[in-house]
Amino acid sequence: MVGHLSDDERIFAYRALCVARNDTRPLPGFDEKEYVRFASFDDRSLADLLEELRVVRAASISLFQSLSPEEWLRRGTVNGYSATVRGLAFHMAGHERHHMRIVRDKYLAGIPVSYE
Repeated sequence: MVGHLSDDERIFAYRALCVARNDTRPLPGFDEKEYVRFASFDDRSLADLLEELRVVRAASISLFQSLSPEEWLRRGTVNGYSATVRGLAFHMAGHERHHMRIVRDKYLAGIPVSYE
């Protein structure tokens, strides 16, 4: 799951960059299951995967901090849908929360988890 989060974050950050820079070309979707299948995440340590995710997230934050108010509202076509940079950023945060809820509900049932 951690490797998948890094892949997804990279792809959505790229999409946000393209839309923010007013690139009007439609951006393709991706098959996250195929990405995971060919990534060899199981061959890496959890610490290594978490460090990668930390670095990827820091890069995403840096990108979003650099955007002007106008760039946040730019719209493009992503995987056949209309999307704003703001919406892509919300996806990134929500996607991580979605997976953390799965971990909590499936593996940590009864153990309090804070998202703060």
